[in-house]
Amino acid sequence: MKKIVSFLAAAALAAGMLTGCGQTGESDWKYVQDKGTLKIGITLFDPMNYYDPQDPQKLIGFDTELAEAVCAKLGVTPEFVEIDWDQKTVELQSKSIDCIWNGMTILDDLKESLDFSVPYSGNMQVCVINKANASVYTTLESMATARFVAEAESAGAKSVEGSEALKGAQLTAVQAQRDTLLELKSGTADVAVIDAVMAYASVGEGTSYSDLMVVEGIELSKEEYGIGFRKGSDITAKVNDALQQLANDGTVAALAEKYPSVLPLLEAKG
Repeated sequence: MKKIVSFLAAAALAAGMLTGCGQTGESDWKYVQDKGTLKIGITLFDPMNYYDPQDPQKLIGFDTELAEAVCAKLGVTPEFVEIDWDQKTVELQSKSIDCIWNGMTILDDLKESLDFSVPYSGNMQVCVINKANASVYTTLESMATARFVAEAESAGAKSVEGSEALKGAQLTAVQAQRDTLLELKSGTADVAVIDAVMAYASVGEGTSYSDLMVVEGIELSKEEYGIGFRKGSDITAKVNDALQQLANDGTVAALAEKYPSVLPLLEAKG
């Protein structure tokens, strides 16, 4: 975890030098302070944001609890709002939410309309298949004509669309990453492309998708997770500082132990 602490320190310093007070000249942070809440846009995404199986009214997850800890540092109340992922930028700019915090990959095209926090985790896109097809789909080339499913406007969908090996593949977009596994289980898709952190927490022995598996050795893209804010928002620097404090005091390490499928990606990021 020392790697995470040192990485966040360097990244926070660089990000802090670049962050201002918003395109309008008004303080986004003052807007949040005045209303006392930080509206956080999410989708349901195990292990980042999901409802506790033992208490279906309680939202839990690595990102959920990290956001709660950040808000405690900032003195505001977190309010989690479920959004359509492909409308996330619209939701943010309209102030329906104040940030997007849901295992979001930092993408160059999103940087045109969003500001990002320091990267707080690594990630990659992986292929999930039915175990019955383990000998059929072993490489990208063997998936060339397969039926793919991915979340609309996600890093997974873009990685399929950008792959030379998958030019002949059929891609279906669904509303949320969790829906890709339902499509796969029902047989309407052959390959689901989702975030590694979700895949390793959601499929295989001991899960609801014990008949599904990750195809090892295939990484469609390596990425970084960040928190998205309105362009020029001065909330970004506040959150970066809080993240650094939480890395220093061991909170991030404790959350990684609580949600162990996140730990390898955090360490890889460091």
